[in-house]
Amino acid sequence: MILLNPGPVNVSARVTAALARGDLCHREPECEELLARIRARLLAAFAPAGGFAAVLLTGSGTAALEMAVTSVLSERGRLVVVANGVYGERIAAMAAAARLPHMVVESDWLSPPDLAAVERALRVPDVEAVAVVHHETTTGLLNAVAQVGRLARTRGKLLLVDSVSGIGGDGLDLEEVGADLVVGTAGKCIQAFPGMAFVLVRETALSRLATHPRRSLYLSLPLHYEAQIRGSVPFTPAVQLAYALDEALAELLEEGVAARIARYGAAATLLRAGFARLGLTCLLPSDLRSNSITALGLPAGHTYASLHDALKARGFVVYEGQGRLAQDIFRVANMGHLTEADFVSFLDALAAVLGA
Repeated sequence: MILLNPGPVNVSARVTAALARGDLCHREPECEELLARIRARLLAAFAPAGGFAAVLLTGSGTAALEMAVTSVLSERGRLVVVANGVYGERIAAMAAAARLPHMVVESDWLSPPDLAAVERALRVPDVEAVAVVHHETTTGLLNAVAQVGRLARTRGKLLLVDSVSGIGGDGLDLEEVGADLVVGTAGKCIQAFPGMAFVLVRETALSRLATHPRRSLYLSLPLHYEAQIRGSVPFTPAVQLAYALDEALAELLEEGVAARIARYGAAATLLRAGFARLGLTCLLPSDLRSNSITALGLPAGHTYASLHDALKARGFVVYEGQGRLAQDIFRVANMGHLTEADFVSFLDALAAVLGA
């Protein structure tokens, strides 16, 4: 089955085989060697200039994001949340669940963030950090993270970036954007399995985070960091998923991060040209689209369910819309270990389903 949803993704045979490397106790030095290698590979891929630590977590990207959100504020701080889709709104929901003071700067789901409103919010005296989604999976919109980062730096605020569906698929220069915490996951553009995630943390921010209240036992970023610098883990990690992530990162570094981003961009270009030929309408203008997700209006005469089921019968899984767009759109992702031939075959299947 070809998965054209934004995670889980198709992985290579090499990554799947890594699951069978063997059983390993998480308290043995071989496990620490494995986890240390993963951290080093994450930094080599995404923070090659140095200055960051990689904090690993067994859990979904959402778990790592909640760990970052609940660790970023002091007992007196407030978080600004930039929201123009379901995932920005989810950050606000995390802050609310943890009873963290926060304010939301909302924009239309089809528009970039309102930078003037972000700037006004950052002037509030108790604001300590701003959170923004790199790639808003709701629509496939690539947010202006660097512009938000410049505003944060000007005001001396921490910048938290949710790059769960962006890192490895679209460019994210941590120094250019001024990020202090960047959240990612294994099971999307890194092309591993769900269940392992991470936060890249600027080293100069770590001592500050260590002074903040620990609002969760499991999802405490300083707790995980302190354990890993001792060569340990605070809880049992998913060792077999770590094997697969290790292998996927080796693949990524062999391919090159820039080359993978270019490959995803080429795949998106191929798909979008095919969608245009079939008379489908992209939800976003080209300058706002990411490399890895295309949101499309549902074609006349089709519900999402009918379109999904017909394509699945032909070996392809697409993805439904979310929230208030659920009845109007479907989404096609081009993440994962897929080839140009896979995308051409999908377009042929889509043409057959549409009767084109």
